[in-house]
Amino acid sequence: MTDDSLEPRINLESESLQYNKLHELGNRAQSAGLILGHGHHQGKYEILHKGQALLMTPKEAQAFLLALLQTIETSE
Repeated sequence: MTDDSLEPRINLESESLQYNKLHELGNRAQSAGLILGHGHHQGKYEILHKGQALLMTPKEAQAFLLALLQTIETSE
């Protein structure tokens, strides 16, 4: 196996880990009542929040969900 053949596999595994983390964050935010739902939609990540469907990149969605979750952690 060459280094070139490993790169696509590593990229796929990295994307999978990022997706799993994003999905877990979305589930936590939904369980806490911070959002109504979340998931992939038209190549972006959709978050249902305060009556709006927010479409963003997975990286933006992760930052958004982390910020939401921090609001409840700091108020506890």
